Amino acid sequence: MSACILVDQHDITQLQMGTQTVRDLQQGEVRLTLQSFALTANNVTYAATGKFLKYWEFFPSGVEGKGIVPVWGTAVVSESLSEALKVGQAVYGFLPMGAELVIHPKQVSARVFADETAHRKGLPGVYNRYIALPNVRENNEDFLRALLQPLIATSYLLFDWLLDNDCFGATQIVVGSASSKTGLGLCKFLAEPEGRDYRIVGLTSAGNLGFVTGLNACDQVVTYDAVDTLEQVPTVYVDMAGDAEVKLRLHNHLGDNMKHSAAVGTSHWDKFAEPVPMPGAKPKFFFAPAQIAKRREEWGPGVIEGRIEAATLRIAAESGDWLTLKVHQGLAAVPAIYADLAQGRAVPDEGHVFQL
Repeated sequence: MSACILVDQHDITQLQMGTQTVRDLQQGEVRLTLQSFALTANNVTYAATGKFLKYWEFFPSGVEGKGIVPVWGTAVVSESLSEALKVGQAVYGFLPMGAELVIHPKQVSARVFADETAHRKGLPGVYNRYIALPNVRENNEDFLRALLQPLIATSYLLFDWLLDNDCFGATQIVVGSASSKTGLGLCKFLAEPEGRDYRIVGLTSAGNLGFVTGLNACDQVVTYDAVDTLEQVPTVYVDMAGDAEVKLRLHNHLGDNMKHSAAVGTSHWDKFAEPVPMPGAKPKFFFAPAQIAKRREEWGPGVIEGRIEAATLRIAAESGDWLTLKVHQGLAAVPAIYADLAQGRAVPDEGHVFQL
């Protein structure tokens, strides 16, 4: 049997240690043994939207009502019946919160392999790709990749999407949950262009006000209880938190000045509610794989991925100024950290990685 962590699909704050049967490999398959993975509010979003966005389908648990939350991390090939990946090869990619994973890899470029396991073929391709690594160093570089790359990739794709759409005519971009790593990255990317014609406003809790202000990536930082003080000008709202009450208050305050309202994450998943009519643009979900697919078609293969990698390296290079890396040992250490993330107790300047 192989260890895994099972999350209640109806109450995502509840999780337990579980096991899965270790099956024999079929021809063309490899067994990946997890080495390390990161855990962030992004994984809570995967759980909160698991049914709607099919995140529960990537790694079926086989247990009714229980799911395995996807994580990003590093694994090594421990057994292989494939010519694509040999025993000992390290890879980075989308993994289950558990000890191992069986995939059917197909090489798509020099370092990239796609899992062609039948149940994953209808799922977004960006999550089915694994990148071959030179080796498993298990140092800060590997840990920061797992921790930051998925989040900063979304940050960069949001930035690219906003510029691609001329910011929907807005002169004010409001970033919800600006203390989150995805929100932080977006604010930093938005601040990069010289001569920009928009203001960046970061929304955060009173407890994280000092942290977000100290990042110096926003023109203004506002707490959630003060959204009605925002300037009433054409605005785009990028909602990382999914707090329905804050969204409604912001829409009511801005009215027709709300030119676009993008739902990205649900870090405040417990304050999420079914959409209700509200003034301004109707909220729409931002799906990062769609922007990747658009840019691949427009720019050709590998270009958007290269820009994402460069953008991630820019953020990672300065992460020592605002991020404390916490490395935990074993799956048994997951529940306490997951509970903090799911219940909003996480500290924004910490990043958590688990070594198996």
